[in-house]
Amino acid sequence: MTSTTDNVAWLTQDGYDRLRSELEHLMGPARIEIAKRIEASRSEGDLSENGGYHAAKEEQGKQEARIRQLQQLLQRAKVGETPADDGVVEPGMIVEVRFSGDDETETFLLGSRELLALDESVEIEVYSPQSPLGAAIHGKRAGETASYETPNGHAVEVEIVSAHPYTG
Repeated sequence: MTSTTDNVAWLTQDGYDRLRSELEHLMGPARIEIAKRIEASRSEGDLSENGGYHAAKEEQGKQEARIRQLQQLLQRAKVGETPADDGVVEPGMIVEVRFSGDDETETFLLGSRELLALDESVEIEVYSPQSPLGAAIHGKRAGETASYETPNGHAVEVEIVSAHPYTG
């Protein structure tokens, strides 16, 4: 779980460890592998028409950008506990809500997208705790309702159906 306030990224220990592990992999084995691919492609001759070389260089650029992103995130990280499974809505929780007048529910993560990027199989909406919806439901429990104002000035009421910790 992660939430950013005042340029601090709040992470669970598990989230921190997963991000740190990804960074170590990218800076070690992944860097060596991409360097080998670039060198092998370079030895094939004319670089201007060498698709393998250009693809490897592009991948290297993306990898280096991810390394910088992870370094910055981990530098400002504060490690905390995984939220308690007590049904109280807080950052790091998977929340199910029902909007007033709607029969269907919506499920989302209250937090930040950084950790979901580690698991591409997870397809879930993410709402910031600072968003109007996130701020309105923070601290509420299943069965309680909250209301908030949308950016265009409309009042919206939402019922919390459930809340449980995101476990990755």
